[in-house]
Amino acid sequence: MDLNVHMYQMSKAMKTQLYLDNLTMIFNPQALFSDGTERYRIPAEPKENDYVKIRFRAGRENIDQVFLITNDIRQKMEKISNDRLFDYYEAGMQLDTQRVEYYFEVHCGPLVCYYNATGVADHVDPQYHFWIKPGFSTPSWAKGAVFYQIYVDRFFNGDTSNDVETDEYFYIGEGTEKVEDWNKYPAQMGVREFYGGDIAGVWQKLDYLQDLGVEVIYFNPIFVSPSNHKYDIQDYDYIDPHIGKIVKDEGELLKRSEQGNLMCDPAHPNKNASRYICRVTDKENLEASNQFFADFVEEAHKRGMKVILDGVFNHCGSFNKWLDRECIYEDAPGYEKGAFVSQDSPYRSYFKFWEEIWPYNTYYDGWWGHDTLPKLNYEESDELFQYVMHIARKWVSPPYNVDGWRLDVAADLGHSAEYNHFFWREFRRNVKEANPNAIILAEHYGDPKDWLSGDQWDTVMNYDAFMEPITWFLTGVEKHSDEFRGDMKGNADAFFNSMRHFMTRFNTQSLQIAMNELSNHDHSRFLTRTNSQVGRTNTRGPEAANQGIDKAVFRQAVMIQMTWPGAPTLYYGDEAGLCGWTDPDNRRAYPWGNEDKDLIEYHKVLISLHKECQALKTGSIMFLHGGDNLICYGRFDEKDKVVVIINRDEAEREIHIPVWRLGIKYQSRMARIFRTDREGFFDETQMYVVDNGYIHVNCPGVSGIILKNMEDTAY
Repeated sequence: MDLNVHMYQMSKAMKTQLYLDNLTMIFNPQALFSDGTERYRIPAEPKENDYVKIRFRAGRENIDQVFLITNDIRQKMEKISNDRLFDYYEAGMQLDTQRVEYYFEVHCGPLVCYYNATGVADHVDPQYHFWIKPGFSTPSWAKGAVFYQIYVDRFFNGDTSNDVETDEYFYIGEGTEKVEDWNKYPAQMGVREFYGGDIAGVWQKLDYLQDLGVEVIYFNPIFVSPSNHKYDIQDYDYIDPHIGKIVKDEGELLKRSEQGNLMCDPAHPNKNASRYICRVTDKENLEASNQFFADFVEEAHKRGMKVILDGVFNHCGSFNKWLDRECIYEDAPGYEKGAFVSQDSPYRSYFKFWEEIWPYNTYYDGWWGHDTLPKLNYEESDELFQYVMHIARKWVSPPYNVDGWRLDVAADLGHSAEYNHFFWREFRRNVKEANPNAIILAEHYGDPKDWLSGDQWDTVMNYDAFMEPITWFLTGVEKHSDEFRGDMKGNADAFFNSMRHFMTRFNTQSLQIAMNELSNHDHSRFLTRTNSQVGRTNTRGPEAANQGIDKAVFRQAVMIQMTWPGAPTLYYGDEAGLCGWTDPDNRRAYPWGNEDKDLIEYHKVLISLHKECQALKTGSIMFLHGGDNLICYGRFDEKDKVVVIINRDEAEREIHIPVWRLGIKYQSRMARIFRTDREGFFDETQMYVVDNGYIHVNCPGVSGIILKNMEDTAY
């Protein structure tokens, strides 16, 4: 604008622009803040028909007014308090039973901006509104809790008497194999390899898990199943005796000819697998296994630990007693004929058959076309639906008292999206009636918002708002190690933008319990991803997964995991330095006797810091600073203010962090309480004085730093 023009010569638009230009240094959008935590929403988890207070923060004497916009109702907010840095505004609303959406409209002179779940915005965008579903709450014990995922067969063999034997039965083209070398790399077709891990082994390692700081044990499936992964469930009513208890062990293994070929009926190879049939169908074994599991859960609870189970309800396995393609139950006493065996089976409606061909009808609907994974036909079988609702209640009720469910590929259940939503509403009702404090945690790819509306899932495995952005930023590699992108590695803008978007797909109560994993049974181990290499075990070989790894980068990832909103979830062995490409190489056995003791100690220290600081469990998050290979964010509540700095660059750098945005007073102090870098990790305290709202920190190359306020800051 030409400032030589006299005011009387200016148009109204020019005068407005001049006013705005001169407000640039006055209005401070970085001071604006609100979220769904208990500090800014009171109560944070309102019940139906509650009166709820919504709070908003702005710079001290920095704005003229702010409005709460609720379902298109515009309400002026009242200033209720202030401190040295901020003014706090409040407005209330009376809830009923319906979902409420809201955002804020901020006025400073002629300037108007908006504040939504992503932060400051220049326009209204409904997809980023805050929202409340009255009556929706998530288990308090899960908020920020430390989970530990166990793939049971590969954790620890505590009872050798229940091991799957070589040629005990036939599974996907060959006989089973009992692995004698615990440290053997999993085979490419390793689903029929069994290492012998069991619940007794987990029990024997409870002291280790407790010392590590674990609060919740998440088991991959442990129901009767022919595979080591057990996502092809054979019997939902019982724990598999191979990982439970075998008290009756009769029958024979499959026999081989002198040439080494299995001697069995090609059409029904497991009809002669009498040892297996005894082990998994005899009620003595099944009831003993269930009782052993109930005893295990009781012991975990005595130690203050929770237990959750993996529920696979979109499909079962071809071995399942309802179908019985393997004819395991055809002649077993006490069982009905399976739908594969007989047209008159009580389970016929449980599956969709394309042809009327019995006995031994192979024309049934398979999940994603896999005949070993028959899809469950809920829409046409109320009997099946009611039975699975019984299963949902059974395991969270006495005598088992499990603390919740993780749900496998939960959105891919029925034959329509409408039915899926109906199913999970009923599932939630049944589980919560049986155990109100049980968690319902779903595996989901993509936007989970429609499923987190308060009537279905509590939360999800957090791929989009945790695993993916962190993996790209720190390693430049996709979570399966299938793609490398140099433009994503160290890209702070991509990291923050992804986080801003995907975190808004959660409400706050769901985000606080979201399962934040770096690795799991479906993706490559994060430590392997630090080599920034593309590959799988069938293309590169398993040894390559151990090469070129960067423990300093891995330690950065763990630091983010322990300071990010959600429930940090360790995949067994990650803490001990286990590597591996994606499935099946990510399912290596826990390296007992060869653990990386330094990494275990590192996890212990960070888990302890996480558990001791409530702000890291349920506090707000704020993105403070970013740049090439650099991210910095804060976690804060009324008491504690924590700053996390991640320098991915190899070079040391000095950064200036606006800690005033967290409510840290000028001239106060912050302490560096933890640091990791190329040299290792350190918990020696170093003090910093806040200088005009900033702290100035030298960050070594490939480092992570945690700072914490030393004085309480008044609200």
